[in-house]
Amino acid sequence: MAISDAARRNHEELFPGHVSTLAHTDPELIEVFDNFAFDQVLAHTGMLEVRTRLMVQLASLIACQAPAEYRVMLGAALTVGVSPVEAKEVLYQAVPYVGLAKVFDFLHATNDVLAERGVDLPLPGQSTTTPQTRAERGRAVQERIVGAGTVKALYANASDDIQHIQRFLTENCFGDHLTRTGLDLAMRELLTFAMLISLGGCEPQVRGHVAANLNVGNDRAVLIAVATVLLPFIGYPRTLNALRVVDEVTLA
Repeated sequence: MAISDAARRNHEELFPGHVSTLAHTDPELIEVFDNFAFDQVLAHTGMLEVRTRLMVQLASLIACQAPAEYRVMLGAALTVGVSPVEAKEVLYQAVPYVGLAKVFDFLHATNDVLAERGVDLPLPGQSTTTPQTRAERGRAVQERIVGAGTVKALYANASDDIQHIQRFLTENCFGDHLTRTGLDLAMRELLTFAMLISLGGCEPQVRGHVAANLNVGNDRAVLIAVATVLLPFIGYPRTLNALRVVDEVTLA
């Protein structure tokens, strides 16, 4: 099997002049993967701007704990115009959903790649809240994303001994992270969707964030495109589970 012209063009856009060593050691696998990921899949995900595609893939690779592939794809993302601030915000967005323990190595990898490209660190700050405003601002953006009624119900249904978790969600997840600049809410929700479906076993949270994506303007077609473009990286079981949840929410 030969690598298709479309796959070669799309690969060259991301990795100019690069030929993987695996093309020599494992040519059959690379031919199948490149034709699938860089031709067949992309034929069904054209609605996603290339920068969006690369950012959701970066988010997915963090959730999948694939640091070597992440480093490669980060280089591609920067090549096609993802800014250093946007790349860092993908990482910061991952912290409340994936956990700092899993993000830590990717943070160092990102800093290394940016330093290699001559980017001065630290980057300009993107925080918009203070310890005094994070609760109020967090509640406002939480209600914008998931709906005021849903937020009220979360607090009402939480027992007294876990009310602090609801406050953490409002103040930390939403107040510290979702209020940041650098990426808009629609992109942040796409990243969250990408991470949750890549983690696996998060179908209740995926369901909530499918609805949240709809609330911020990402429709069914966009969510299907994201799941499709992640398929080569996360495999069929997690992709099919994600699509089942998308169906449950959008076709109900």
